[in-house]
Amino acid sequence: MNYRMITYIMGQILKVVGLCMLLPVLVGVIYHEHHILLSFLIPFAITMAIAFAFTLKKPKDNTVYSMEGFVSVAASWIAMSAIGALPFVISKEIPNYFDALFETVSGFTTTGATVLGNVEAMSRCCLFWRAFTHWLGGMGVLMFVLAIMSSNDARTMHMMRAECAGPNVGRLVSKSSFSARILYGIYIALTLSETGLLMIGGMPLYDAVIHACSSAGTGGFSIWNNSIAHYDSPFIEMVIAVFIILFGVNFNLYYYILIKKFSLAYKNEEVRTYFGIIILATGVITLTVMKQYGSVLDALRHSFFMVASTITSAGFSTTDTGQWPVFAQTLLLLLMFVGSCAGSTGGGMKVARIMIIVKTGIRELKYIVSPRAVAAIKMDGKPVEKDVVRGATNYFILFMLLFAMSVLLLSHDRFSIEENLSAVTTCMNNIGFGVGRFSPSGNLGGLDSFSKVVLCFDMLLGRLEIYPLILLFARKKD
Repeated sequence: MNYRMITYIMGQILKVVGLCMLLPVLVGVIYHEHHILLSFLIPFAITMAIAFAFTLKKPKDNTVYSMEGFVSVAASWIAMSAIGALPFVISKEIPNYFDALFETVSGFTTTGATVLGNVEAMSRCCLFWRAFTHWLGGMGVLMFVLAIMSSNDARTMHMMRAECAGPNVGRLVSKSSFSARILYGIYIALTLSETGLLMIGGMPLYDAVIHACSSAGTGGFSIWNNSIAHYDSPFIEMVIAVFIILFGVNFNLYYYILIKKFSLAYKNEEVRTYFGIIILATGVITLTVMKQYGSVLDALRHSFFMVASTITSAGFSTTDTGQWPVFAQTLLLLLMFVGSCAGSTGGGMKVARIMIIVKTGIRELKYIVSPRAVAAIKMDGKPVEKDVVRGATNYFILFMLLFAMSVLLLSHDRFSIEENLSAVTTCMNNIGFGVGRFSPSGNLGGLDSFSKVVLCFDMLLGRLEIYPLILLFARKKD
């Protein structure tokens, strides 16, 4: 294993994280929160010192294979989470390091789960950093590094595979670095567009930036205890709902639209299924909760927002779903597992992967009935490669095994099995809220430190899609 190259990649990523810590300092200067500035300047200095030590000399052997790519990504995410928690601890706004780590991992992984009971008591600096971690983690810090670096194309693909979500990773153009620039350009354009629309809807600039960053990463951190319900504005709710759905779409499709290859975008079976699930789930839940809201429009408004927030793993809320009928809550729980599209900033298992697994099951049933029949699994009218099918099946098996282990580890705590299931579901699928005491009106602050560390691991597993984190701790045989 090329350890020198792994530390060099980590150093490049930590440089970006360190420089981003200067943005909350700017916020502190603007809003006269001078007492918080050192809380970011100290971690900035530590991060940059480590980064420059790692990148002081470029390795002569810059070979990066799959193992190095996966390990460097996993190690970088753990390092930036550990360092990113320091401002909360130094400022004493989250004095317990395990709580601060949980909040930071939740931010970078775009989970949006929180241990805080009163976010409104936090400074603007810390609230900005908390939300900006969503934006950084949404597209991925490594993707940003690839966008600004001129890198060897063969090795960057291994790193893109480690950080990009979904059953398969491809390039938009011949060079991976240029692909990263295109993706980040689209990401920034959508973020700025949402910020502008939220300001038109009456949000102050600070609020709009915070919620646009959270939406872009489909994370869900807000500056209000009751999330988006604070604004009580159908316009703001619809803007956020539409944009989190857009951020849950495979970003490759936006590129196809930009180059006017509309047929490629339209033929995408995963996206059609994704929108179909949203429409169907919204309709069913609207009928289920209609009696609680008194009118079809109010029921539709809240149902659409919560379905969008759940399937994209955004974690925003306009209502307490804990008060909804059990059927509606169960449907939302299923949507958490489905998730958004591959190649998006959303969480969950991804629609494409679920489709492949379902089609594999149907093919096996056909084979039982007609053993001589040859039925290929197809997506977008094309046969899916056997490696992709095997990868989707293996991922599902690993996911469920790790899910069961996490629930078992949480069982030592004082919560019920339903609540443990909910906590693991929300963290492994990077959702942000669950059911029961972990519904949108609650938080995960009641868990002990061990349980929070387990859930931090689950959030990283969900965001990095298992393999990078597993390989980080696996011993490679020579």
